[in-house]
Amino acid sequence: MLNDLKILDTTLRDGEQTPGVLITSNEKLKIALKLDELGVDVIEAGSAITSKDEQKSIKAITENNLSAEICSFARPVKVDIDTALACDVDSIHLVIPSSDLHIQYKLRKTREQVEEMAVKATEYAKSHGLIVELSTEDATRTEVSDLKHLYNLCIDAGADRLCACDTIGLLTPEKSYDFYKELSQLSRPLSVHCHNDFGLAVANTLAALNGGATEAHVTINGLGERAGNASCEELVMAIESLYGIDTRINTELFYETSQLVERISGVVLQSNKAIVGSNAFAHESGIHADGVLKKSETYEPINPEKVGHRRRFILGKHVGKHVIHEKIKETNTDVTDEELDRIFASVKSLSDMGKTVTDVDLQAITDEVLSINPEDSLILEEYTTVSGNKITPTASVKVNINNKEKIEAGVGVGPVDAAIEAIRKSIVDTADITLEEYHVDAVTGGTDALIDVLVKLKYGDKVITSRSTKPDVILASVEAYLKGINKILSDEKRR
Repeated sequence: MLNDLKILDTTLRDGEQTPGVLITSNEKLKIALKLDELGVDVIEAGSAITSKDEQKSIKAITENNLSAEICSFARPVKVDIDTALACDVDSIHLVIPSSDLHIQYKLRKTREQVEEMAVKATEYAKSHGLIVELSTEDATRTEVSDLKHLYNLCIDAGADRLCACDTIGLLTPEKSYDFYKELSQLSRPLSVHCHNDFGLAVANTLAALNGGATEAHVTINGLGERAGNASCEELVMAIESLYGIDTRINTELFYETSQLVERISGVVLQSNKAIVGSNAFAHESGIHADGVLKKSETYEPINPEKVGHRRRFILGKHVGKHVIHEKIKETNTDVTDEELDRIFASVKSLSDMGKTVTDVDLQAITDEVLSINPEDSLILEEYTTVSGNKITPTASVKVNINNKEKIEAGVGVGPVDAAIEAIRKSIVDTADITLEEYHVDAVTGGTDALIDVLVKLKYGDKVITSRSTKPDVILASVEAYLKGINKILSDEKRR
């Protein structure tokens, strides 16, 4: 039955019922256009009776002559149907409470009264040219015999499709299969509408489709009230990848569509969200990443390009040297084995501090390692700084000059100034070296960002530029200064 599948997307109606979400008219049109490009069969554009702005939103969508059927939610009352008609929709999602709980406590009516309302509303909508999808709310807590009786009455009244809603997500896949299989024996196509209160919406929807339902109600990113609805991208990719069935959905647009809905709704996607989450195709473990580089199928169920996503390698504490080397080669940079070892050690050191190394960080680390000269005559062994609002900034340094250790201390207006002053005092013949420029940048955002320090030293008529990248601004400053001094000393030796 999955071969006849239709997708009804209710992001703009059920999805907008997510607490805190409000989608404007222009934003609804953007999402509807993207859903139509995605290839869904039906777009539930909203509930026309809700407000004037909602009517404006739905009207704007219907005026675009989309390929998808445009639907409005409606209660079994004339005013809802008339308002939907005024928006020029193709169909209505006519929702009727069906459980004893809802009929008694929410509607305060008898079952017979509810059935009469459903029949009259169906007849009225059909007489005005609308496609009617009759949907029973809280269907999974309704006696199947009562459901069938209501459905048959509305079939006789002209209903085109039937929908049974698992309104508070009480089904399990086994129950879902049996429930929808029983209802699929009726003479109209059957839809499944599942909520995700127990995290089973997609599984229950798949079971319902296997049981005989032919249309699935979904939302992008699984948006919806409480825990949300069945996720469109998860359901479609499960059908395509696990069942091998073409849904006719343009799956390459899933990530782009997900990002659009996330941005407009303001509901931030969890990083490990299946299919479209930022970590859906991200790898950190050295073993996993190495396997993916050799053959993506080793640790990826589908290619990220299939859903418009991309593969990422996270440079954390589990990363392997092979992955780092591949990332460096992507920037057309060649490194020796020794340089790679240094880069690898730096990445591991940063990871041990709790930092995830980004591609930008890796580039900065690589540049830093490639700038190291093994013949430097001046090497920093250790440094210490003391600073505060009630103390004069003071620094002490131990440097190795031509294999001889020297310890000096200095004070300054801040810890960086004090450390550089200590280094100046430890070096002979630096009176002619002046610090012309000192520039600090955070390579990436956050208080744990790598710090890139650039200094320009003037020596005679020459200006030497050097830089260092470290997570510690003082260390980066000291090392940048030392690199500049080493360039000057090296130049002097060559003379």
